Amino acid sequence: MGSHARPNRIHRTGVRIAMVALVGAALPISAGGLAEAATPGATHSADENGQQGSGATTTGGRNQHASQQSQSPQAGQHTARHRAAVAQDQDAPRINADHAFLLDARDGSQERELWAGAKADESVPMASTTKIMTAVVVLKHPEWLDRQITVKQEYRDYVQKVGASTADLQTGDTLTVRQLLHAMLIPSGADAARALADNFGSGDTEDARIADFVNQMNAEAQQLGMTGTHFDGVDGFTHGNNHSTARDLAKLGQRAMLQPVFADVVKNKQFKTEAPAANGHTRYYTWVNTNELLSTYDGALGVKTGTGPEDGYCLVFAAERDNRTLIGVILKDDQGRFDDATKMLDWGFAH
Repeated sequence: MGSHARPNRIHRTGVRIAMVALVGAALPISAGGLAEAATPGATHSADENGQQGSGATTTGGRNQHASQQSQSPQAGQHTARHRAAVAQDQDAPRINADHAFLLDARDGSQERELWAGAKADESVPMASTTKIMTAVVVLKHPEWLDRQITVKQEYRDYVQKVGASTADLQTGDTLTVRQLLHAMLIPSGADAARALADNFGSGDTEDARIADFVNQMNAEAQQLGMTGTHFDGVDGFTHGNNHSTARDLAKLGQRAMLQPVFADVVKNKQFKTEAPAANGHTRYYTWVNTNELLSTYDGALGVKTGTGPEDGYCLVFAAERDNRTLIGVILKDDQGRFDDATKMLDWGFAH
């Protein structure tokens, strides 16, 4: 008898319950992989002011021109700097989110900043984009990808208790680590994240093992130079100290997409699999990705969405065109995050 996850609500960790989805990616930043949800779109007030300022500067007429000629050298320098600032301000993606960052990942061995939002370095809650780091820590042990893990009732109880997103894993079913990565990254299953951390952490109790796994996540963040990041859980359901910056998450997204297994998982619009059930029958799972960019943006590679009451709409996304791979991040956005992500990617590929 089959069991299918069905999305029915958005909670703090970021995606929908049941038929939720994450998306996929491809390869080490060139042939296949980095993308995920995106950011909302609108024009920053700073950009709007910049446009008005530019118009005032260029429509002065002869009298204004004569007046400027009579200004002091210092005033002329100030005007030049102002015009340069206006030009730079206009040359930016017109989106709504301030917590945004766009990275040119090139071939994976090099990277360069393309654009940073006004609050790209401000630490804020990151919702289910947290699960990117959960996957990165798990993938430090590729030899365990085929290891089998039995779903505990405690994982389902946790999801119910905190109102987290779920892959609707059934108690007693046995799934491999590879399958659980799909369950965590595509439908954003907090039950799958819990199962992985419980089996990859050390300790005598489930809580102790989860805490040890979180310590591994923070150690990895420190090693990657993610100075504005701290994890206090494995799924984005925060206890008050789970935060990151758009710049840090772009760096994390790049490193994750260099993992072929990760990139192969997040590029999936939908994923179907089966697992032995406790009653000896076969369980069938279907997980759908919530990353709209996979269906709407040419070259999208996947990555991860996230949503929460305090976190807003979050997205780590990637796309590849003309042998260039771009990775972007949007945090604390609104429901227009995919439109914003599209604008960021279009702007990035044009630069």
